[in-house]
Amino acid sequence: MQHLRIGITGGIGVGKSTVCEIFKRLDVPVYDADSRAKWLMQNDAVLKQLIKDEFGWDAYTRANELNREYLAKIVFNNTAKLEKLNSLVHPRVGEDYEKWTQEHRDKPYSLKEAALLFESNSYKSLHKIIVVTCPIEMRIERIVKRDHVKREDILKRIQNQMSDKERLQLADYVILNDGKKSLIEQSIAIHREILELREKEAVPLKA
Repeated sequence: MQHLRIGITGGIGVGKSTVCEIFKRLDVPVYDADSRAKWLMQNDAVLKQLIKDEFGWDAYTRANELNREYLAKIVFNNTAKLEKLNSLVHPRVGEDYEKWTQEHRDKPYSLKEAALLFESNSYKSLHKIIVVTCPIEMRIERIVKRDHVKREDILKRIQNQMSDKERLQLADYVILNDGKKSLIEQSIAIHREILELREKEAVPLKA
């Protein structure tokens, strides 16, 4: 029977990771694209060379560790440089995800968690998309506590991302993380819908 590839995305601070933890409890494998991207930037020899060629040898320390501070300064507020970095990283993450999916084909479905699911066009290799959304002030408060950054910096990061309105137009399922509606109940309801959908018919990819 078909293994469904489900994407889960949302803006910074909406609570994607919390929702993913709920799905893990439901025995759903979760691929964290952002964490894997960081791992690949540190461990994938091909990607490391591409980054050095584009951003210079200072992108890595003498110990050959990723120089995150150096890269962050280059891409911060420089859309062209950020897009270039993403264009190097995303294809490698895509290949890594394909291998990972093959390892979990025995499960009814798996989740791919990614902040830039739509921006990277990687959603086209998935069957359905869950979008997590949250009121803006709750997002800001959560990020301030988590990352210890200024409100102005958070707003810049949010403004540089796709808007919630745009994401919701592309969503198949929506989870509202407003502190009122139960995340567990919403997640379980979607989990059941996906299992039922898989039983009923062959589901095409978003592409």
